[in-house]
Amino acid sequence: MLSWLAPLLVLGLVIFVHELGHFLAAKWAGVYAPRFSLGWGSPLISVRRGETEYALSWLPIGGYVRMASKEDETAAVLEGGTEAPESEKSKHWDADSMIPHGPKPIPPDRWFESKRLLPRLVILFAGVFMNVVLALVVTTGVAGWYGKGYLTAVVDSVVVGKPAALAGLQPGDSVTTIDGTSIARWDEVLAAVSGAPGTPVTFVVARGAGRETIVVTPEAVEITATSGDRQLVGRIGAAVRQNISREPVSFGEAVRAGGVLTWSMADNVVNVLGNLFSGEVSVSQLGGPVEIARSSVAAAQSGGESLWLLIAFLSVNLAVLNLLPIPLLDGGQILLQVAEGVWRRPFHPRVREWYARIGLVAIGALFLTVTFNDLKRLIMGWFAA
Repeated sequence: MLSWLAPLLVLGLVIFVHELGHFLAAKWAGVYAPRFSLGWGSPLISVRRGETEYALSWLPIGGYVRMASKEDETAAVLEGGTEAPESEKSKHWDADSMIPHGPKPIPPDRWFESKRLLPRLVILFAGVFMNVVLALVVTTGVAGWYGKGYLTAVVDSVVVGKPAALAGLQPGDSVTTIDGTSIARWDEVLAAVSGAPGTPVTFVVARGAGRETIVVTPEAVEITATSGDRQLVGRIGAAVRQNISREPVSFGEAVRAGGVLTWSMADNVVNVLGNLFSGEVSVSQLGGPVEIARSSVAAAQSGGESLWLLIAFLSVNLAVLNLLPIPLLDGGQILLQVAEGVWRRPFHPRVREWYARIGLVAIGALFLTVTFNDLKRLIMGWFAA
């Protein structure tokens, strides 16, 4: 059950929130939106509230929004939300309603193309914005619920011939004080050792039921700081045991931690894209739906924290990728709208048609590439087993 439920939760939530952003922005701008669907394809069940039909569709991944736009048919094919022919009446037919729920034409001012540039850009950008909001909410919630994780000050191993081993530190020792200062976290050990190159440091460690006092003299090692300057730091040749402990955080700390983590995720995605274009990262490393499903199941098996962080990461991925200036993606549509605004009139339909075709080719090539990578990993995994 987990093998299909986890991918549905991850992909469904991320894509649904993206489409919800477009829908809410369209409502705000006054663009007619006759359907909002949870899931893709034809509706299984639906209800109508006001002028919008809210549907649960047969493929329970993500969602789509239909809005009055002359360019909507191409997007509908991609999203799986193609409408029925105009000759077929809506199941929510009402003689006082607009197409497709009734016979009345859509007013000219309710079309997407009738709006000024700023509202159109808001509608196009809203999906990305909602994905960023989702990531921030998730990362903040994870930080607030699970607390701040840190490595406890327990030695896992020591390097033979290095100061820690020569002084008598042993695997399993738990550092309690350094030079009289209480220690609970490994980063506190690192700070004390790094700041004392060549200077004796007194450790008190818990070993079994007793306490041991050990004097260690960190060796001086020259490193390059983040500022680019060279500096001496202390090193003792000891590795930490991967014991993670938690401490509660305030709401403000959780928000800051969520913001930092979300920004870090976005930075990683941008760096990977940059490395793809520069050739430092191969396209063979990209993953598609199968890899996302595998990662979703693995994260769910690891626990709620891993699953929610995967949702946040994929939400950030979707936000960044949608801003790429590729036709049919949000970034490509934003670029087109801005270009037409500068041109002061819509481009010729032929130009728009070729622009859409380029987008279809690009997205199709990307889909085939990641699907090939997924299948290759699966086949290699089978043979390796």
